[in-house]
Amino acid sequence: METPGGQRPGNVRPGTNPNAIANSMQNLEINQQQLSNLGGSAPRPSNPPPFSRQPPPFTGGRPGPPPPSAFPRSHLPSGPPSQTMGPARPTSSPLVAQPPPFVSRPAPPGAFPSSLARPSAAAAAAAPPSGTGPRPMSVSSTPLTSQLSTPPQTGNMVSNGPPAFALGATQGGPQFPPVGSNMPKPSVGHPQSPVVPPGPSSQPLHQRPGFGSSSFGASSSMGQPAPPFSAPAHTPFSAQSQTMPLPPGSSPFSRPVPGMPQPSSSPFGMQGWRQRPQQGAPPPFPGQQQPYGMPSGGPPLPNQSMALGQTGQSKIDPNQIPRLTPNSTVIFHETRQDNQANPPPPATSDYIVKDAGNCSPRYMRCTINQIPCTVDLLSTSAMQLALLVQPLALPHPSEEPIQVVDFGEHGPVRCSRCKGYINPFMKFIDQGRRFICNLCGFIDETPQDYRCNLGPDGRRRDAEERPELCRGTVEFIATKEYMVRDPMPAVYFFLVDVSMHAIQTGATAAACSAISQVISDLPGGPRTMVGIATFDSTIHFYNLKRALQQPLMLIVPDVQDVYTPLESDVIVQLAECREHLEMLLENIPTMFQNNRIGDSAFGAAIKASFLAMKSTGGKLLVFQSVLPSIGIGSLSARDAEGRSSISAGEKEAHKLLQPVDKTLKAMAIEFAEYQVCVDLFLTTQTYVDVASLSVVPRMTGGQVYYYYPFSALSDPAKLYNDLRWNVTRPQGFEAVMRVRCSQGIQVQEYYGNFCRRIPTDVDLPAIDCDKTLMVSLKHDDKLREGSECSFQCALLYTTVYGQRRIRVSTLSLPSTNMLSNLFRSADLDTQFACILKQTAIEIPLAPLAQVREQATNVCISILYSYRKFCATAATSSGQLILPEALKLLPLYTLALLKCNGLRLDGRIDDRAFWINYVSPLPIPFIIPLVYPRMISIHDLNEKVSDDPIIPSPIPLSSEHVSDEGIYLLENGDDCLIYAGSSVDKNVLQQLFGVSAIEEIPIQFIVQQYDNPLSKKLNAILNEIRRQRSSYLRMKLCKKGDVSGTMFFSHMVEDKTPGGLSYVEYLIHIHKQIQSRMD
Repeated sequence: METPGGQRPGNVRPGTNPNAIANSMQNLEINQQQLSNLGGSAPRPSNPPPFSRQPPPFTGGRPGPPPPSAFPRSHLPSGPPSQTMGPARPTSSPLVAQPPPFVSRPAPPGAFPSSLARPSAAAAAAAPPSGTGPRPMSVSSTPLTSQLSTPPQTGNMVSNGPPAFALGATQGGPQFPPVGSNMPKPSVGHPQSPVVPPGPSSQPLHQRPGFGSSSFGASSSMGQPAPPFSAPAHTPFSAQSQTMPLPPGSSPFSRPVPGMPQPSSSPFGMQGWRQRPQQGAPPPFPGQQQPYGMPSGGPPLPNQSMALGQTGQSKIDPNQIPRLTPNSTVIFHETRQDNQANPPPPATSDYIVKDAGNCSPRYMRCTINQIPCTVDLLSTSAMQLALLVQPLALPHPSEEPIQVVDFGEHGPVRCSRCKGYINPFMKFIDQGRRFICNLCGFIDETPQDYRCNLGPDGRRRDAEERPELCRGTVEFIATKEYMVRDPMPAVYFFLVDVSMHAIQTGATAAACSAISQVISDLPGGPRTMVGIATFDSTIHFYNLKRALQQPLMLIVPDVQDVYTPLESDVIVQLAECREHLEMLLENIPTMFQNNRIGDSAFGAAIKASFLAMKSTGGKLLVFQSVLPSIGIGSLSARDAEGRSSISAGEKEAHKLLQPVDKTLKAMAIEFAEYQVCVDLFLTTQTYVDVASLSVVPRMTGGQVYYYYPFSALSDPAKLYNDLRWNVTRPQGFEAVMRVRCSQGIQVQEYYGNFCRRIPTDVDLPAIDCDKTLMVSLKHDDKLREGSECSFQCALLYTTVYGQRRIRVSTLSLPSTNMLSNLFRSADLDTQFACILKQTAIEIPLAPLAQVREQATNVCISILYSYRKFCATAATSSGQLILPEALKLLPLYTLALLKCNGLRLDGRIDDRAFWINYVSPLPIPFIIPLVYPRMISIHDLNEKVSDDPIIPSPIPLSSEHVSDEGIYLLENGDDCLIYAGSSVDKNVLQQLFGVSAIEEIPIQFIVQQYDNPLSKKLNAILNEIRRQRSSYLRMKLCKKGDVSGTMFFSHMVEDKTPGGLSYVEYLIHIHKQIQSRMD
């Protein structure tokens, strides 16, 4: 396969070890090196350490945010990652230097073959030839740290809003840590090489700590490197107030406030909304006497039944209908017990996983945890069979790190027929000389140097000491066979709109300010390269070479046949150009402050930027404010763009959600081929045709950020935090992914943000911890009942420090011939996530009324199948019977019908953004998106001090909203604060610093005042931001005006002009089921 850009000299060789992470004070620290000392070659010690210690790429949970009034900066070490040392036999336990106290980002792990990195068309899949030489293998692991450090703060009040900066100029945040502090400097050293002696082994290296033991989930002690992808020890949402300092010794986040509820035991997860209790190992389903996965002859399924009269009149008690049940208890989930798969806890709950052979449900979930043996059984159930895969998901801070395995120059063991990777479910036979692939059933020869005798139970004697044989998720060091060029450097190119509208609204100043702050968070070292350009009706590149006294502007006037001037000078090493870049960012708003050019050459600008990045690949971050109107890819206002309402019956209205032509799509495919990922930040106050513009991020593995209507007062803080999380979260480049299935099941289709040039592989110019792909499955043969069906996701990618890794996650689930088992083992969150994502795909293709009806019909079909085939014969026909596992499906479906994407009165751009937003959205964020969390904040002082930080949520019904109360409602992207008309003046004064609700502007910033109520509100906001990895846009809603109407439109359980109430919807579903039964 031709290599775009060809070989690039001077890159760090692949295979280097992941970097360690130490506690960070403020920034999301990823990819930093750590020194380790290895012993020389010597006989194998009798008591070696567990596996071999190596720092995996990232330790970090979801970010926790401080108030954004100022943006602290941190200084990163600039040293490059060290080379990987060859596998060796240590003379003693490896010694690891003490991790530096403050370092920058740990490198994310790599994973499966990319189009750019496939050895051949089937290359990613080709098993390496087995050699006669030894096959060294090394593995690494390490406990992780998850502490939060709090910056010193002073003052009486802190702002929860953006920094103050004048239009047309930028203002940098304070340095952090503060000047004069005696915090240690970051240090850089060589990471420890993974070391495990080659050849067969029968002696275990070391006993793994038991689940729940003291060493499980403990903080990294001195001398221990950090694990791959774990929860960060700090928050990516940063901003310390400049104008309003904090009270001495106080902190807006992460430090306990006297008299305030403390965080739950897990800093990672969201507040649990669990459908069924699950402590420790999940119990068998009620009524099951047999082990999980075996045919059950026990009692009928548990269900939720509600009496309904034959006339359809409701006898339902609204207090008894199924609702989300808040639960902050941490669930401990072991993926397998007694050689059986355990059903995972709800995706929205707070859980800690022990990988016992199946991968963590964070990385891969199936819609049904028992696989139907036949396609007829699946069709009868009306449920979907699909996987939701999030390969780089952040683990819980208390979970064991993913092991990194190095098989040396031969690469990992693979099946020679299907190319599946070695995993715990491959069965070894003939005294370990051969193995049976669990995916295709082929019997393969075990490589000579990988053989090991079998124990009495038929397992290899060394299974517990080899992570690839006992863990569901593992990372392999990729060999040269997986590369067709040197791994790409970390390239970040910023493209900023400087047209008249962007300048006048403050969008340009906000973008430059955000970029200026984020420079400190980019990975250090010579491999990090940056560039910047601006555009209006022409494109302006900047020569950032250090030799120049100041940056030199290079203008490209031709926006039809674009080019890039002085390619080698446009993108340069960050260490070389940092001073010039900061100077330029400070001056750009002033340089263009009198710009009267209203046109935008968006298409030409991204094309010219791509040409500059073509030889390397990388991330292109675009800040756009107006509809592109000139040059290639220009757009014009389409029909209905100016209307606030689109009738559901209007002909062809859905076509406004389709791209206007194929110009931008063709460009995006070319970008993806050369590993350029585009992220689009839309800071606009007008229609910009999101449906057409979003094609570029979607095809290149990027993301759309939408700030409408953009406010120079409240949105710069969110823009900065979104950009910061974008570049600092665990991520990798030039990735390719493939999912393999056992015989009888095959992949039908992939859904998400990616490009695909061959049917079996998904190409991802960039992949990060927040990206999820949906994989629909279908039967191609009948499965044998009682057997297990395996799924394996392999992801190859390059870390930001140029290491090539293969992350392999394997899930094995039982098969069944019983319909009742399918309903027992259905995963509600995953089922609904698939329904939502497929609904989003249909919105641009069919009239909205038809899409809404289809969503309801899916819910009805599933409940009808259960009612007809699984409910007991004695059940009255006047009852609505809901399966226990899916009892919230009607509520979620009703909430879906009332969300922005399916509302009859939505703006076209809002709907187009919603479609793009949900496409890569992880499962834990989908439920709050459609059914937001609402809490009361006027009575926070009445809460018990040991309650969780975030109070229990309130059902989304106006019955629970009082005129005397103040309520906070958040869906992971927006945060609405509603104040009733009769709120106590003292409460208003404490929370907002005013005595009347009319004095609060709609665009407001939540301040922190020196009183317990205000501190608790700010603590809640910071905790929500940490959970959601989103800074949230704050909006004030008042009763009696448009903002109040917007708030009540989120009351899912109420009757609205566009939909039924929850009780009415249950009655409607019951009628439809009855009509089908008749």
